[in-house]
Amino acid sequence: MANASVYAMLLIAIVLEVIGTTALQMSQQFTRFGPTVVLVVCYTAAFYCLSVTLRVIPVGIAYAIWSGLGIVLISAVGLVFFRQKLDLAAIIGLALIIAGVLVVNLFSKSVSH
Repeated sequence: MANASVYAMLLIAIVLEVIGTTALQMSQQFTRFGPTVVLVVCYTAAFYCLSVTLRVIPVGIAYAIWSGLGIVLISAVGLVFFRQKLDLAAIIGLALIIAGVLVVNLFSKSVSH
């Protein structure tokens, strides 16, 4: 699998996980059927896509990207769709997460470019 397609698959995994986590919030502790089905389908597909990326990307690196970008994206979803506020410390922390993902991807020899 070529590098671009591996990272595309990882991005798909991250987006599916964020959709699943959004559905988790909307499921109201699994009491709403529709969002519960969406979260199960999205999490299952997300983990499949993540597993495909592990053929090429080391698990620690893939998981760092997955969790880092997932945190940033779900924080944005919470801000926009659920009106959850972020204070300055949260914003700085999210910026540091983005910086960490960039450092790993741009400078680490653990990631094949």
